[in-house]
Amino acid sequence: MTQRDYYEVLGVGRNASSDDLKSAFRQKARQLHPDVNKDPDAEERFKELNEAYAVLSDAEKRAAYDRFGHAGVRGATGMPDFSMDFSDLSDIFDFFGFGSFGRSSRRSRNAPRRGADLQYRLDLTFEEAVFGAEKEIEITRDEVCGTCNGSGSEPGTSPTRCSACNGTGEVRQVRQTLLGSMVQVTTCPTCGGQGEIIGTPCHTCQGRGVERRMRRKVVTIPGGVDTGTQIRLAGEGQPGGNGGPHGNLYVVINVKPHEYFKRRDNDIILNLTINIAQATLGAEVQIPTIDGPATLKIPAGTQPGKVLRLRGKGVPHLRNNGRGDQLVALNVEVPTRLTSEQRELFEKLAKSLGSEVHPAERSFLDWLKDALGG
Repeated sequence: MTQRDYYEVLGVGRNASSDDLKSAFRQKARQLHPDVNKDPDAEERFKELNEAYAVLSDAEKRAAYDRFGHAGVRGATGMPDFSMDFSDLSDIFDFFGFGSFGRSSRRSRNAPRRGADLQYRLDLTFEEAVFGAEKEIEITRDEVCGTCNGSGSEPGTSPTRCSACNGTGEVRQVRQTLLGSMVQVTTCPTCGGQGEIIGTPCHTCQGRGVERRMRRKVVTIPGGVDTGTQIRLAGEGQPGGNGGPHGNLYVVINVKPHEYFKRRDNDIILNLTINIAQATLGAEVQIPTIDGPATLKIPAGTQPGKVLRLRGKGVPHLRNNGRGDQLVALNVEVPTRLTSEQRELFEKLAKSLGSEVHPAERSFLDWLKDALGG
């Protein structure tokens, strides 16, 4: 099976710090440990995670992996590599030393490789998430080295053919077993499978062929995004190897909380407190909406927990036309301090209403949950 990119296994970008690697490893290890995770593939995924961290947490191994990929760290975890890619019967015969049949047991060292994906976290205000925006971001990624044009060699010098593998990128090891001599083809440890040795590394990129550069990008944010929404920018990730395509850049949205508004799907919720007279007699009041101030008509006899709906004042639908609504949840405030005149009026009202009480079958929160749909 094709090995996954180690950065992808850990869920981090290629510019992740050692602390980022450690944090990601601990989090995923808790999720994938076979004693906790009972999925049938948990053990294999846990081994894959350990292998990825063992390489990336070691500075030398990580540098070799960044330069040569998996071929540069073959055996770096201390275990021999038996993950052969038997694409047909001739590969099996070649692996066991019964002849080549005209095919190689390994994919060409010059095969194009797709670049790794990058991730960027973008904070938005509530209003920007609702209506959309254009935001300029800065990302750091690998670019082809401007000094050596990607060769990895100091200008004026050239790589030399690896003498250990004679430029093939592979070495053969003969092992004696009970079945006789067996031949195992492995990546050349001297050149990391490249077939060439860089005698004088480029002073800019230290032989990697790429250098870190900061890029600015303008990202168009559509209206209706929410926390966790990912925007994919194709081809804006890490460069590929051997002419392979770039990876992608994923912009992950985080929406900051609003002072008044809360979001539920495409509806906006506003909690509004009114006084007892407004609830009893009805009123027209000015309230905030995401589009600006609006007039809300409160019906006479409004009870605590009543929810009024303003159509089309919510969040735009991300994948089709239209908007949600604004829901206004009303809470009736009981005054705690009264003037002498107000107290006199309330005493007259109390006499006219009587002293009979009625046990409540449901709480205010129950009414509010029903009104907001759970």
